[in-house]
Amino acid sequence: MTLLRLANLSLLILFPVAWFAPLMKAGLLPYFSLSEISVVSGLQTLWAKDVFLALAVTFFALVAPFLKTLGLALVQFGYLSPRLMPALGLLGKLAMADVFLIALYIVIAKGVGLGRLETAWGLYLFTACILASLVIGIATDRLPKPAA
Repeated sequence: MTLLRLANLSLLILFPVAWFAPLMKAGLLPYFSLSEISVVSGLQTLWAKDVFLALAVTFFALVAPFLKTLGLALVQFGYLSPRLMPALGLLGKLAMADVFLIALYIVIAKGVGLGRLETAWGLYLFTACILASLVIGIATDRLPKPAA
């Protein structure tokens, strides 16, 4: 249980790092320098252009994974009831939707062929954080429950 707690608490640090890390590098023409795009820089652009989409991405990328991780820590330390695990699992699945949206964006942008798009280390970090959160949640849920 101690290892699960430490792994989960480490996500409270790693998620914010992943939000500011470059997800991809994009450029309009193949021979010019590429601009780095992170979750936060992408959200800044979205808020200026499409508020509804910005709200959705903010929830999927920032709120859902962080609430899930925080809620799981509270369950692990006995401050929340384990009966909340299904709700926390749902938050984890919603967070995975953001990784899907980013991957879809990359595939579409590469298919259009107008510019150049390269994945960056932040995409792998963000995906690893989401997947680790899902695995930690499943492992915590499978631990024997204390007698009431």
